Amino acid sequence: MTTPAHPGRTLFVNMPVADVARSTAFFAQLGFSFNPAFSDDTAACMLVGEHAFVMLLTREKFAEFSKLPVADPTTHALALFTFSVGSRDEVDSVSATALAAGAVEADGAEDFGFMYSRSFFDLDGHGWQVMWMDPAAAEQGPPEAVTHA
Repeated sequence: MTTPAHPGRTLFVNMPVADVARSTAFFAQLGFSFNPAFSDDTAACMLVGEHAFVMLLTREKFAEFSKLPVADPTTHALALFTFSVGSRDEVDSVSATALAAGAVEADGAEDFGFMYSRSFFDLDGHGWQVMWMDPAAAEQGPPEAVTHA
């Protein structure tokens, strides 16, 4: 793996949601935690990794930051969000929890042997993928069959 050009960078992804409290409860069920210092009734700061956060913002708050109209995630895809978990079983467990909490399955399971994933649409229609990758395979990079599919 190459060394990042800026190892101190932090990622914040801003995402519009219809109801911050409802979305916070949904993602908490999936095992995410939140930073209350950056959360209020218009925003919730979801911790995704050591230096990665998703800001769940009311549509009105999101519109304050965007110079373009806010798209409807149930009819337009602007991004797909993927997060990793520690095992294949955890992919299934997190996906089952999401579906039980109101998410809609996007695709069936995808199994490449070294990588396993499942996808769903959250309560607002944003696309999410839960994936596990064999740590040895991650060090080697993806096989050509996956990069040229």
